[in-house]
Amino acid sequence: MDRLATWISRLFGWALLFLSAFVALETVLRKVFNTSLQGADELGGYVLALGAALSFIVAMADRAHIRIDVLHARFPLKVQAALDWLSVLSLGILGLFFLYVGWFVIADTLDYGSTAATPWRTPLIWPQSAWYAGLAVFALCSFVLAGRATRLFLTGRHAQLAAEFNPTSAEEELSEELRQLQDR
Repeated sequence: MDRLATWISRLFGWALLFLSAFVALETVLRKVFNTSLQGADELGGYVLALGAALSFIVAMADRAHIRIDVLHARFPLKVQAALDWLSVLSLGILGLFFLYVGWFVIADTLDYGSTAATPWRTPLIWPQSAWYAGLAVFALCSFVLAGRATRLFLTGRHAQLAAEFNPTSAEEELSEELRQLQDR
C-alpha cells in the first residue's frame, strides 16, 4: 500500500508541475502575444478531480485521514482496536458510497453524451472515467484494508491492529520526517 501511495503522490506531483507550466505558458501567451491556448482551467479541473480521488488512497495508506485522537491513546488496547476497526470499516463503506454515487454521474454523462462547455469540447466521459477509476482504486484499497482489520480484530490480534491502524502520533510523524530528511 505504501508503494502505491508513493507512486500516486509522484504521479500527482508531476501532473501539478505540468499544469503549473501550462498555466504559466498560458499567462505569458496572453500578456505578451495576446493569444491563448485555452483550456488551462479545464485541464486544471481534470487534474484536480483525479488527484482528489487518488489522494484518498494516499491519506488512507499514510493513516492521515482525520480522526479525533485526543482520547484515543488513553483508551485500553481493546477499545483502541475497536475504534480503529470501525474507522477502517467506515472507510470501506465510504469507498462503496463513492462508487455508488459516482456511477450515476458516469451514467448521466453516457446518457446525455455530455461534453465540456469549453473550446476543447472534451467528451466528459474521458475525464470522468479517470476520476471514477481513481474512486474504484480507493474503494478496492479500502476493502482490502477493511478485510485485514476485520481479520485482525476478530482473531484478537489487537496489538497488531493498533500498530497498523492507529492514528499516526506526533512522535511517529516527527521520526518519519527526520528519516526522510536523512534520505535526502
